[in-house]
Amino acid sequence: MITVPGGHVVLSDRRTERSWTVEVAPYLLATCPLTRADYAQVTGTQPDGGQDGGRLPAHSVSWWDAIRYCNALSRQEGLTPAYHLPRTADTADGGDGGDGGDGEEGHITWDRDADGYRLPTEAEWEHACRAGTTGPRYGPLDDIAWHRGNSGERIHEVGGRRPNPWGLYDMLGNVWEWCWDVYDPEVYGSYRVLRGGGWFDEHWSCRASVRRRSHPTLRIEDVGLRLARSLRP
Repeated sequence: MITVPGGHVVLSDRRTERSWTVEVAPYLLATCPLTRADYAQVTGTQPDGGQDGGRLPAHSVSWWDAIRYCNALSRQEGLTPAYHLPRTADTADGGDGGDGGDGEEGHITWDRDADGYRLPTEAEWEHACRAGTTGPRYGPLDDIAWHRGNSGERIHEVGGRRPNPWGLYDMLGNVWEWCWDVYDPEVYGSYRVLRGGGWFDEHWSCRASVRRRSHPTLRIEDVGLRLARSLRP
């Protein structure tokens, strides 16, 4: 993981046509999306039931899978878990995804003082993706991302494209990444934010500002996660 410097980022919502500025404190972020090998090492299985996959991104991971993984890895490393979940939902393997339904969603809390692993917020994600750049991408798309135009319509090992100026790989393309935030509760209820674009997406979806949403229990073949940790004062 690397230390991402603090700063600010401007987020926008297309439906409401509003923009707002978010101040971001320094935090830790993984240089690559979580791999299938690392996911299996902690959980003993893969969410899609497939083989280990080595350095391929862990994909078909629901938001609840991601939350449970963060807590499981934190405990394994002797860190304080970042999330407080209902007891029935707080298992590393997550069963069939049904434990993380809407009925339990309201009970999850994030301990912002915990030193354990967590998902980045949407603001943290975009701040890290941009890495001080101001354009839609931090470099030429084919150099930095696996997308529909160059992926052969398949997932690729992490770290195979050029990193951004802060040394972060695959912030765009390969797999979408879950964020902590709810997307638009007035319209989509408990749907959570996805960022970054994936291997099957056209070039316009692989931009720093593009948002996607999904229900937190769904497992989708182009969706994974990237680990973050808070820095204590």
